[in-house]
Amino acid sequence: MDRKSYIGLLLIGAAMVFFVLWSGKSQKKTAPQQAQYEQKLDSARTAAQEKTEMALDSAMVQAVESASDSLSPLFPALHGSEQTVTLDNGLVQIDITSKGATPSKVVLPGYKNQQGGPVCLFDKDEINMNFKFDGKNMNILSRDLYFQPVGVTSTSVTMRLETNGYGHMDFIYSLLPESYMLNLDIKAVGMDNFFSTGTETLAVDWIQNLRQQEKGFDFEQRYTELTYKRNDKSKAKLLGTPMLKRKSTAMLSAARKLTVEEPLDWVAFKNQFFSCIMMSNSCFEADAKLAGQSYKEGKGYLKKLMLQARNQFDPRGAEASCFQFYFGPNDYAVLKDNSKLSRGEGKARLNAVINLGWPVVREVNRFLLIPLFNLLSHWNLNMGLVILLMTIIVKLLVMPAQVKSYMSSAKMRALKPYADQIAAQYPKEEDAMKKQQETMAMYSKYGVSPMGGCLPALVQMPVWMAFYFLVPNAIELRQQSFLWATDLTGFDDLIHWNTHIPWIGTHLSIFCVLFCVTNIINTAISMKQQQVTPGQEETQNMMKWMMYLMPVFFFFGFNNYSSGLCYYYFISGLVSIITMIWLRRSTDEKKILAKLEADYAASRNDPSKAKKASGMMARLEAMQKEQERLQQQQQRRNN
Repeated sequence: MDRKSYIGLLLIGAAMVFFVLWSGKSQKKTAPQQAQYEQKLDSARTAAQEKTEMALDSAMVQAVESASDSLSPLFPALHGSEQTVTLDNGLVQIDITSKGATPSKVVLPGYKNQQGGPVCLFDKDEINMNFKFDGKNMNILSRDLYFQPVGVTSTSVTMRLETNGYGHMDFIYSLLPESYMLNLDIKAVGMDNFFSTGTETLAVDWIQNLRQQEKGFDFEQRYTELTYKRNDKSKAKLLGTPMLKRKSTAMLSAARKLTVEEPLDWVAFKNQFFSCIMMSNSCFEADAKLAGQSYKEGKGYLKKLMLQARNQFDPRGAEASCFQFYFGPNDYAVLKDNSKLSRGEGKARLNAVINLGWPVVREVNRFLLIPLFNLLSHWNLNMGLVILLMTIIVKLLVMPAQVKSYMSSAKMRALKPYADQIAAQYPKEEDAMKKQQETMAMYSKYGVSPMGGCLPALVQMPVWMAFYFLVPNAIELRQQSFLWATDLTGFDDLIHWNTHIPWIGTHLSIFCVLFCVTNIINTAISMKQQQVTPGQEETQNMMKWMMYLMPVFFFFGFNNYSSGLCYYYFISGLVSIITMIWLRRSTDEKKILAKLEADYAASRNDPSKAKKASGMMARLEAMQKEQERLQQQQQRRNN
């Protein structure tokens, strides 16, 4: 080979050596990246393998569960599609869901909500009702099972629970015509082998969120209650759910719970003007558990109410377990009429769900105010005029008591000169007891009782309190406007603002202000007519200031109350002012004193005409004499 060939071979060899060295250096440099890539690949393969294994395991579990379900007596009801059947009688529309076979929605087309649509008492997500049956090997929980609707009409449906060879169970619903009553009969058919011979009862669980339906949250929440009627009792009782102090993050306050040891005829979840009532023909058994919780404002709900009870159940199916529901207004007459549709042995007295006050006040409402209100309402007058007429009529009925109270005060004012003479005879403080005795003796001589003005005034108190319970519960006033008030059952807020003021809120109720003003004027007139009893000046002055402070407390308490109630108190106070002015101008204290003197002179000449001291006066005199005896005895001990 020549020289050029040797040089060529040498260059080719150098190139090969350089390539080998560069290739090894490149492999060393990329080895970590390759290892990292392979590691990620292995992780991905492992994850995919695990996911595949989990999918296979899940499929195996589902297969096992499916095989288990197929062996369950309740297999036909474990899976299905939810269906809804609507019952409608013109007054109420009730949806019955096939999942659980319970009411899932109630609408009252005859009543409007605040937005102008029909009132909805509850929807599917706001109620949870469950019937539980104890079986031999497994229990039936209706809320977890799918029923089949059969025999569907516009007012009735049978929800049937099919089993796997153990018969079936029917939930038979029927909506009564021209009423708010829904009947429910639960009957087992051919299920003897499913239940044990010791099964005699079923359990009822009922939980519901009660919607805010009215304008004022606080006022409506105050009248939203869980009410129940004990068997063989004519009156209903309440489970109070007071607004307890709660953290800002808590939705509900601490629950109020109660276990009723007596059987119950019915349990009501009551809004201010609408109720959901569940009745049992055979009574809910003793030891029913009731509970309630209060929501905060802004959630759209007022309270959450709960019931847990047991009821009679025949597993052989010879007798059905009979229930009834009332989904309707808290109208006293409507509740009374629907009570007649009860299938129970005793009187349902659904109208007891409306709280008409304490015993005496309740009777005033039942036998005086409610009949009068119904009579005036039938004249198709504006509800503001109805309240005005009721106030005037009631004022005329209690007028004799008011006149007697005024005349008692007028007689004491006429005898004031004699009382001043006695006070002048005993100016010393240690003679206060003697001065008071002489004054009381003088009043007794003329047949005047210092307490005569108080007792007739107390007669008016039951009427005043009866209106306090009647007006906020009168559904006839709901969404009825008068003057500047758009709803007589809520507060009038013609004057309002955005910033919340403690004790007042975001509005000023004009009717509440008028009520308080007339109350102050009435107090001023009454204080001028009162005769100061010697020895009781300090006590009477204290009472005077308390009477003047009372309207201030009324303002803070009634600013959020029903405008119809404040309107009544305003009209009542105005009529009282007019009456007092008329009585003041129509009486002459000089003539009253002359008549008292004439009566006293006649009694001296003829003792048979002498006026005997009233029982109250006799007791006061006896108390004063006993007090004087004790003081004299103490003085002798000190000496």
